[in-house]
Parts: sequence; C-alpha cells; structure tokens
Amino acid sequence: MTATTPVSTLNPPAVARRRRSPGVLPGFGLSMGFTVVYLSLLVLIPLAALPIKAAGLGWDGFWAAVGTPQALAAYRLTFGAALLAAAVNLVFGMIVAWVLVRYSFPGKRILDALVDLPFALPTAVAGIALSYLYSTKGWLGKPLYEFFGWKISYSAAGVVVALIFIGLPFVVRTVQPVLEDVEKELEEAAASLGASRLQTFLHVLFPAVLPALLTGFSLAFARAVGEYGSVVFIAGNRPMVSEIAPLLIVSKLERFDYAGAAAISTVLLVASFLLLLLINLLQAWQQRRGGVR
Repeated sequence: MTATTPVSTLNPPAVARRRRSPGVLPGFGLSMGFTVVYLSLLVLIPLAALPIKAAGLGWDGFWAAVGTPQALAAYRLTFGAALLAAAVNLVFGMIVAWVLVRYSFPGKRILDALVDLPFALPTAVAGIALSYLYSTKGWLGKPLYEFFGWKISYSAAGVVVALIFIGLPFVVRTVQPVLEDVEKELEEAAASLGASRLQTFLHVLFPAVLPALLTGFSLAFARAVGEYGSVVFIAGNRPMVSEIAPLLIVSKLERFDYAGAAAISTVLLVASFLLLLLINLLQAWQQRRGGVR
C-alpha cells in the first residue's frame, strides 16, 4: 500500500455505510416506525374519532346538525374572521419583520420579544385584556366609539381583533429568518440597474419571501379557526351575531350532544384541511416556479 492510495479504497463497505447513514438516529425503518406511531397516537387517531362519532348520526342527522341557521352563522363568522385576521397579519406581519431585520433602533430587542407575547400569554388573559381595552369605556374602545361609532368589544369586530392578536407571531417568525437570509447585494444590484424601491421589492424581495408569507398566513389562519379562549371574552357570544363555531361546539358538549359537537368539529376540520392544502399547493408551485427561473 502506498501513500497515494485513496482512502475510499481501504474499506469501501465502511465508507458506503457512512454515506448511507449520515444521521445520528437509528436506521430509517426504526425512525419511520416511531414517527408513524407517535403521529397516529397524537394526531391521526384523535382526528379520525371526530368523523367516526359524527357518522353515528347518519347523513340526515349529520346535515341537520351542521346546517342549522345558528351553525351556518357561526361558520361564516369563524372562517370570515380568521381569513380577515390572517390577511391583516400578512401585511403588518411583513412590515414588523422588515423593521426588525433591516433597522437598528433603541428598544429593538424588547420589541422583538413582545412579538412572542401571544405565544406565552394565556388566551383567557388576552381575551380579558382586549375586551377591557376595546370596550366603550376602555382606553382604545372609548375614542373609537365616541368619534367613529365603532363598537369593538362584544361584537364581530372584537373577534377579528382577538384573532389578529394571536396570529401575528406566526407571520413575523416565519418571514423574519427569510428576510435575514436575503442578500442585500441583490437589492444593491437592482438599484444600480435603475430599479426603484417599489420595483426592487416587487421583483427581488417579494418573490423570495412569498413562500414564507403563505406559510405564515396558513399558520395564522389555522390558529384563528380553532381559537376559543381569547375570543369568548371579547365577542359577546350572541347567537347569529358574534358566536364562533368553537363556542357552539362547547355549548353542545355542555348539553351532552357529543355527536352534534363532533359533526360541527368535522366541518371545521375538513374546511381547514382543504384551505391549508390549497395554500401548501400554491407555496409548492411558487417554489418550483422560482427554481425554474
């Protein structure tokens, strides 16, 4: 054996094994099996229990449970408020992430930490605080009511406010690392070629952060659809006006109508899954389109 002999020829099977098993965890079979069992126990089986329980009503009973005027009004408020809140967070979450990444100012770390406050704050505490602030006698709600006639607390508008509050961190924390990875040289090159700031944003920055924006939007929407604690305190919970679908589910459970609660939960589950699937498909299409370019 000479000094010039390649290392890979000394023990080819060992080198091949190292190349095939770069991870620290055991082989694919064991890791995959553990993953399937873990997800099945925590996610798949509980979710599958909803349509199975609702199936006990039969088709006629199922549609009778999910198609009442009260339930339809709750769906419209739940999904409409969730979409509106996620859209608002899409815009302002992008702005907050941009400020935190591109600017340095006193108190930046405090502002950055405040973004995560909805994650750590109990939802009931958030609901009580928001209902007080936006009531007709609160610090924010009083001027809005006196000058503009807007009543936020105990109305459908309060639902949107609560969902914006709990959904903002999802957009900011999803977009922020992507903005940090965007090379400033791209913006400088666009500016040197005569592009305006708006053109640079639309043609250089926006395509780079669009997949992250869609991910943050979908996470904020999914979180808003299932939100309960912060909404019940500020919404007023009036049937046909400010009653959300999760509250309707809880009210059915309190009346021991488990099948009816499972039926409404199934509707929320299917609608949320379809919308999230659509957003993920759009995100994958955008990534493939960017790769082709």
